[in-house]
Amino acid sequence: MALVMDKSALADFLSVEFPQMADEFTVEEVREMGILIRLNVDDRHLRPGGTISGPSMFALADVSVYLAVLAMIGPKALAVTTNISMDFMRKPAAATDLLCDCRLLKLGKTLAVGDCLIRSEGMEAPVARASMTYAIPPDR
Repeated sequence: MALVMDKSALADFLSVEFPQMADEFTVEEVREMGILIRLNVDDRHLRPGGTISGPSMFALADVSVYLAVLAMIGPKALAVTTNISMDFMRKPAAATDLLCDCRLLKLGKTLAVGDCLIRSEGMEAPVARASMTYAIPPDR
């Protein structure tokens, strides 16, 4: 399968469809069946103790799978998460950007399954991992 949307197209899509959160994420790399997304961490992502919150890591995984799917099928804004399993493995580095390396394990006509590893920038060991399923809307 070939890419349908590149880095620039995905960034533009986020700006238009999700302007309230487009500045939180940066598309670092797009590849066939995979993507690398950065969470641009600031104070709103922190929890007490200065670490990055679980909901912020969840959002990063969710956006990463969503954009990986769109990169392959095109701008279908109504693709939605139908299932997620997330493991928080270690404390992220304090106030450091997170990187989510996502790969699509399956991309069918109605469902996509993705796997994400989230790391603090500069750290090798993952801080979280997520497995996610997305429903793809039918063509009309």
